Amino acid sequence: MRVVLQKVNRASVSIDGQVVGKIGRGFMLLVGFAPTDTDEQLDYLVHKIVNLRVFEDEQGKMNRGLSDVDGAILSISQFTLYADTKHGNRPGFSKAAKPDIAEPLYNRFNQKLADSGVHVETGHFGADMQVDLENDGPTTIIYDKD
Repeated sequence: MRVVLQKVNRASVSIDGQVVGKIGRGFMLLVGFAPTDTDEQLDYLVHKIVNLRVFEDEQGKMNRGLSDVDGAILSISQFTLYADTKHGNRPGFSKAAKPDIAEPLYNRFNQKLADSGVHVETGHFGADMQVDLENDGPTTIIYDKD
């Protein structure tokens, strides 16, 4: 499982010109899955993400988490996080989970995030999406739980 997390002031995702998910302050997540990913990995990353302290406190230190700032999450599925570019110029995606495996994992991941008390917006799994965001910091963190 791979997650690219960006701290944002705002983020939205659109499909065919229609906004389907939108947040203010919080985290925009790009999420990819491998065929061997488990619920244990989902639980681990949910815990890490919802407890991550990267929002500034009164002294300007990264010491606050999502719940401290009433933040939300915009979660976007992205199998291209498992691109293999070692050979040739066109990436291969054989290390990414097939949709019949990845989609249920993505849905469970988002539900677990929501069950933690965070407001979660999403894109649509497998859709061609346009993501718009204002990165805050910039602060970007990559989780690779293989």
